[in-house]
Amino acid sequence: MSNSRSDLIVFAIGGNALIRSGEKGTFEEQYHNVQVAVRQIVDFMKRDNCRNKIVLTHGNGPQVGATLVRHRLADNYYPALPLYVCIAETQGFIGYIIEQALQDELDRSNMNKHVTTLLTRVIVDSNDNAFLNPTKPIGETFDDEMTEVLLRNEIVQLRKVRVVSDGTKYKLLVPSPNPITIINYEAIRALVDANFIVVACGGGGIPVMKEKSNTLGVDGVIDKDLASERLATSIGASRLVLLTNVDGIYRNYGKENQEFINTVSIGSNFEQKIGLRDLESGSIGPKVQASISFIRNGGKEAIVCSLQHLSDALAGISGTHFFR
Repeated sequence: MSNSRSDLIVFAIGGNALIRSGEKGTFEEQYHNVQVAVRQIVDFMKRDNCRNKIVLTHGNGPQVGATLVRHRLADNYYPALPLYVCIAETQGFIGYIIEQALQDELDRSNMNKHVTTLLTRVIVDSNDNAFLNPTKPIGETFDDEMTEVLLRNEIVQLRKVRVVSDGTKYKLLVPSPNPITIINYEAIRALVDANFIVVACGGGGIPVMKEKSNTLGVDGVIDKDLASERLATSIGASRLVLLTNVDGIYRNYGKENQEFINTVSIGSNFEQKIGLRDLESGSIGPKVQASISFIRNGGKEAIVCSLQHLSDALAGISGTHFFR
């Protein structure tokens, strides 16, 4: 396995990038959105003259929630599958969409590159406190009647949480354990070294626990950004690019005094300088944690940026950049 960090980039695409605001999440909608996303990757590859090797990861929050609901609603006809198997299912179908759309775009551009998707398992700790306190929202919002159907005869620890002020809608929350080890990382690196573009660690990976001589699936959804950092570090990536729907990281985001953060130097007292504690409390928190961990574990650069401005971010003129 190559230990070089000079030629490998991990791109992490959010599950919400596949289903945009106002959309129902049909297959056609998701496929179109993936087509738009992969064009940005291919445009970068053209400008880069394919110098860098690429791994793509993706989220699955909306998709795994929808898959879980489908299983629950059909439980009278076919036994519902556990959440970790639903993650495997979404890894498969999202990986298929990305692989096909990206390969078609590469072929249209006459680029001699090939894409493959690898189901990825991730070891988590059975004693992780996340299993006692579900915090990861999945799927859409539901009313009282639907949540009662979904919570009946639980196959996974779920919690319904009110998400609108009048108390008429709920969100399903599941445990989100920290990733420890990407089981398949050596296979992923081998495929990269064989010149494949690899789609891996979908939805943060399938969470599993080691118990004596057995590996057991466990119900939970691993954060995609944290899992992407574990993967990027394990396979020796030089850069980790976390794609989102905003330009980068803001201090006091959404307030009148919000301030864009261009660069973050991982050094002494940097947490106080950028107000890390405040950032970690919001939805951007996992991206901040993943970026810091990647740099501390030997990565060259971590970038948080919007998909639409990917090329500018990689050129250093947009996005938030983490360095040592």
